[in-house]
Amino acid sequence: MLAVKRNPWIFRRSRLQEVRRDNAGARAINTFAVRAVKGAFHILLFLIFFFPFFWMVSTSFKTLGETMTFPPALLPETFQFSNYRDALRAIPFATYLTNSCIVTGSVTALQLLTVVPAAYGFSQYQFRGKGMLFGLTLVTMMIPAQLVFMPLFILFSKLRMINTYWSLILPFGTSAFGIFMLRQTFNQMPKELVEAAKLDRAGELKRIFRLFLPMARPTLVTMALLTFINTWNDYFWPLALTTSDAVRTLPVGVASLRNIESGTHYNILMASNVMLTIPIIIAYFLAHKQIIKAFTYLGDK
Repeated sequence: MLAVKRNPWIFRRSRLQEVRRDNAGARAINTFAVRAVKGAFHILLFLIFFFPFFWMVSTSFKTLGETMTFPPALLPETFQFSNYRDALRAIPFATYLTNSCIVTGSVTALQLLTVVPAAYGFSQYQFRGKGMLFGLTLVTMMIPAQLVFMPLFILFSKLRMINTYWSLILPFGTSAFGIFMLRQTFNQMPKELVEAAKLDRAGELKRIFRLFLPMARPTLVTMALLTFINTWNDYFWPLALTTSDAVRTLPVGVASLRNIESGTHYNILMASNVMLTIPIIIAYFLAHKQIIKAFTYLGDK
C-alpha cells in the first residue's frame, strides 16, 4: 500500500483553527467569570448602601418591644403607623420643618446668586491676580467648618445674631465648589457664540441669561441639589448657633428625641428620620438626570 503524504499546510491550518476555538472558549469563560464577579460586587454594594435605609423604614413601623428583641427581625409583625403620629407629637415638628425650609431655601438661593457672577468672572475676564485669587477660592474648600466656628460665633454674638436665621444662612452664602463647577462649565462655551453675541450688541446680562445659564442648567441643578442636601442635613451649625426651638431645624429636633425621659424610642426616632429623608429622596429623583448630564458634560473636556 502507498502511504498518503500529509500536507503540512493543511495540518497547520486545522491546528490553528483548534487553537482559535480553544481561545474563544477560554475568552467566553473569562468574560462570564468577570461579569459574574462584577454582578456580585454590584449586588454587594447595593445591599451595603440600601440596607441601612431599609432597616430605618422597617424599624419605623415596629413596636418598641420589637426594637429591643434579639435577634432582630427584618420586618415588623404588624405595621405600626401610629409611630409617625407619635413622632409628630413628640417634638414641634411643624416648627422645625418650617425652619429647615426657610434656611435651606435661603442658602440655596443665596449661593446661586453669588456663585454665578463669581464663576462668570473667573471664566470670561482676564485680570491681574486671577489665578492666585481662584486658587485661594479653592483652598477654602479644604478648611473645615469647625475651624472657623469660633471666630464666626464671636462675630455673630457681637452682632446679636445668635438664635436667628441670619446666623444659619450667611456663613453658607457662597460655595467654592460651586464656583469651580460652574467655571468649568462656562469655560466650555464656544468663543464663536460669545463673539457673535457681542457683534449683535448683546449686553453682559443678556449673554449670561441667554447663553451661559441655559448651557449650565445641569450644573446649576446639581449645585442646587448638593447645597440642598448639605444644608438640610446640617446638624452642627444649627445646634451651636440656636438656643430655642423658634429657629432650630429638623435634624436638631429629631436628635432631641434621644433625650426623652423614658429612654430612646427607636421606632419613633426612625419614623422621624424617614420623614427627614423624604424631601432629599424626592429632590434627587427630580434632579438625577440633570446630575448625570452635568458630570458627563464636565468630563467631556
